[in-house]
Amino acid sequence: MTKRDYYEILGVGRDADDQALKGAYRKLALQHHPDRNPGDHAAEEKFKEAAEAYSVLSDGQKRATYDRFGHQGVQSAASNGFENAGFPDLSDILSDVFGFADPFGGGGRQRRNRPQRGEDVRYDLEIGFEDSMKGLSIDIQVPRLEECGRCHGNGAEPDDGLTSCPICKGRGEVIYQQAFLSVRRTCSQCGGRGQIIRRPCKECKSEGYLRRERKLKVNIPKGVDNGTQLRLSQEGQPGGNGGPTGDLYVVLKVKEHPIFERHENNLHCTVPVNLAQAALGTSIELLTLDGLQTVKIPDGAQPGQRIRLKGLGVPHVHSSARGDLFVHVDVKVPTKLSREQKKLLEDLRELLPEENEPQEKGLLDKVKDYFM
Repeated sequence: MTKRDYYEILGVGRDADDQALKGAYRKLALQHHPDRNPGDHAAEEKFKEAAEAYSVLSDGQKRATYDRFGHQGVQSAASNGFENAGFPDLSDILSDVFGFADPFGGGGRQRRNRPQRGEDVRYDLEIGFEDSMKGLSIDIQVPRLEECGRCHGNGAEPDDGLTSCPICKGRGEVIYQQAFLSVRRTCSQCGGRGQIIRRPCKECKSEGYLRRERKLKVNIPKGVDNGTQLRLSQEGQPGGNGGPTGDLYVVLKVKEHPIFERHENNLHCTVPVNLAQAALGTSIELLTLDGLQTVKIPDGAQPGQRIRLKGLGVPHVHSSARGDLFVHVDVKVPTKLSREQKKLLEDLRELLPEENEPQEKGLLDKVKDYFM
């Protein structure tokens, strides 16, 4: 039977570089691997064919020989169609299939039992508006897992609580024969530890960890806002196999203030004044977060006019700078007047110039003019 061209098998041109060859081989290996096609002899043959093609074309010297002399220029084992030294990068391919990198060599158990970092923990904390302005230190109680002191995290009674796994004989992995491959897999009995618990720990009931509440002090700086995250290093969940502990993230929620509103680092509030105060100007006493402040309302103040009090806003986090406080003027028009007040306003109306005529036509008037 005539053998197919190696470039045709991988679906690449003769000018394909190493990256293109590897990508094509990866795609075919994942598609036709025997573990993904149990009992499919055709898929197994395609997998062997792709492996043979890649083992030749990925080697510069073999590829040059093949390009010049064809199949007869390279040697392949008659039994399986590839050389014993073949399958370059096969471990990288199988890592996508099985989840580990070395199907032929050792070290799988060591990788599975390598130290793992513990999970991070989130703690939501609500604070007052004034606290966000001034900063504070507060104690919190954080529930988390802590390593059992009796078994030191292995879940078994000290001294004789662990025994060698009878399935994998303490290796932590089992070798399966898949077609022409010997594939190592994590032992399902012991989970790759190589040992099983014979006598569970009396303290943690074989879990290895105990649920505890830990008291921690949180230092909250000035100027924090909703959603600010404070990181407490290594105060999260414990790591596995002696790995480092995760972190604790304290996420802040700041209560609303009845008077002041925050926009970034500026504060805003509204103060009501009557017609006379707006027209003649006045001074009012405003209780701010920095104490009593005098706010001067200029004569002729208009509704919604802003008065800026510099440096009375929100502090910048980790900085001495501060935002500003903006006072918005709200001119209140009285709805009920005494006879004397009405008389005074009527006299004032006679003295003020008429300003009934609008300076510019409104939108509705412009629309009417357009269609008339």
